[in-house]
Amino acid sequence: MAKKQKKLDDISKKFGDEREKALNDALKLIEKDFGKGSIMRLGERAEQKVQVMSSGSLALDIALGAGGYPKGRIIEIYGPESSGKTTVALHAVAQAQKEGGIAAFIDAEHALDPSYAAALGVNIDELLLSQPDSGEQGLEIAGKLIDSGAVDLVVIDSVAALVPRAEIDGDIGDSHVGLQARMMSQAMRKLGASINKTKTIAIFINQLREKVGVMFGNPETTPGGRALKFYASVRLDVRGNTQIKGTGDQKDTNVGKETKIKVVKNKVAPPFKEAMVEIMYGEGISRTGELLKIATDLDLIQKAGAWYSYNGEKIGQGSENAKKYLADHPEIFDEIDHQVRVRFGLIDDGTAVVSQDEVAESPLLEEVTLDLDDAIEIEE
Repeated sequence: MAKKQKKLDDISKKFGDEREKALNDALKLIEKDFGKGSIMRLGERAEQKVQVMSSGSLALDIALGAGGYPKGRIIEIYGPESSGKTTVALHAVAQAQKEGGIAAFIDAEHALDPSYAAALGVNIDELLLSQPDSGEQGLEIAGKLIDSGAVDLVVIDSVAALVPRAEIDGDIGDSHVGLQARMMSQAMRKLGASINKTKTIAIFINQLREKVGVMFGNPETTPGGRALKFYASVRLDVRGNTQIKGTGDQKDTNVGKETKIKVVKNKVAPPFKEAMVEIMYGEGISRTGELLKIATDLDLIQKAGAWYSYNGEKIGQGSENAKKYLADHPEIFDEIDHQVRVRFGLIDDGTAVVSQDEVAESPLLEEVTLDLDDAIEIEE
């Protein structure tokens, strides 16, 4: 009986060795034909963690879970008109340039305001700008920039404005059913692999439309078909909320608006989280405002009455004075920002991360559950 078992073990070992040899030969042949790295065991990859670039907003970085936009992925930002979509994208452009990267802006809407972009921190002298004549031209330009591997961020504003050439050459009133959806589907198939290979972040800004005759459920839809929805690793829903009034002589003037950014899809971290940011007119997202609120919620900044204190030192009476102090003292701002990111696990320095209870208590960040009626259905 023992001899029979030993014989079976020898046969099994010989068969296993032959399979391993055949597999290794196949792997060598694949690498010879398609290049080194075309196939590998997942554990052999040098970098397992997803690389990210900050969005330029602390609250949004926390809501995204990974600390920013994942590199080599497609991001979709959509929402109603004047909700802050382009502002969110321009902050990403400014952040990419701040980190020494190169950014490109495909302005299909022909509506980019250079002075506003500069106010948000964008170096307009270094920004690559294209205003294409058609959707195909815009996507081809984006594709060539991505294939070069020299561009870190490409923003397309917007998908709805990527008009197919056939529609431009035709007459107003002509029917072009599904033409834009087919164009976007082909673009996603061509760009997807290149974006991942070159570690480029591609941000597509999209608009909202309403479907006619919808009696139940959400009538909102985004143009461009379903392809972008599937290929996007992160989808952000940007909605403007209440207006922000000024202080002093501007107490009756709207100086900004509170904006809710909902992460409706996230392939690199848990989705369905929200970030509340203050978008100030002419300035963009108030970085000092969001830091002050989050740090106060985490008790990194103490509040007693109207006074704010940090490390036992008063930094201002009222939120506006405290924000001004943070703006005037960038070293204090960076120190508190670092502590917040450590607490939320966005920066690893061996310290404990924030608890889920603290996340739930923060008014800037909350986790939401979507009902079936809240789902966005994308047109064909």
